[in-house]
Amino acid sequence: MPLSAPAQREPLHDRDIVMRGYRRADGLFDIEAQLTDTKHYAFDNQERGTVHPGTPLHGMWLRMTVDEEMVIREVEAVTDFAPYSICPQAAPNFAALAGVTVGPGFNRAVKERVGGVLGCTHLREVLAQMATVAFQTIGPLRWRKARAEREAAIARGEKLPPYQRSLPIGSCYAYAPDREVVRRAQAQAEQ
Repeated sequence: MPLSAPAQREPLHDRDIVMRGYRRADGLFDIEAQLTDTKHYAFDNQERGTVHPGTPLHGMWLRMTVDEEMVIREVEAVTDFAPYSICPQAAPNFAALAGVTVGPGFNRAVKERVGGVLGCTHLREVLAQMATVAFQTIGPLRWRKARAEREAAIARGEKLPPYQRSLPIGSCYAYAPDREVVRRAQAQAEQ
């Protein structure tokens, strides 16, 4: 269902963010993001002169390579468009995220390694969303793999405790501890 009809208005700014998750041939995973900011009007920029409608003010790319345990192996950042010529110099600093685990404390680790003057606000903000894309990319594969290993062990006659898929309980409205979604998942795990 779309939003309600808006008031009469004029478009001024677009921020497009595209993110994708990939499984690599070597068993690692690439999470990629592209951020583009454009205006619907021309404006003057101190270093770039006139920036015309639809010309990117920001055009940035990030690739975060992680393993199945969600440990970052490598981060590559590129800034093609920025308001200042110095902005692309922050991109290599994002390589400092290698070794960080995507999970609890991830945003704090990002801030410590590329926060403030060490990084770029826009690239840093995208990383938080890339973490979610990493979970969406890798989580289902991990769950299927664990289920297949469990089924194989049962087929071999091994006695195993009930399967427990960890849920992010308390992380959102649907995963509130007293919600039906959580009760259903817990009941299914007990079968």
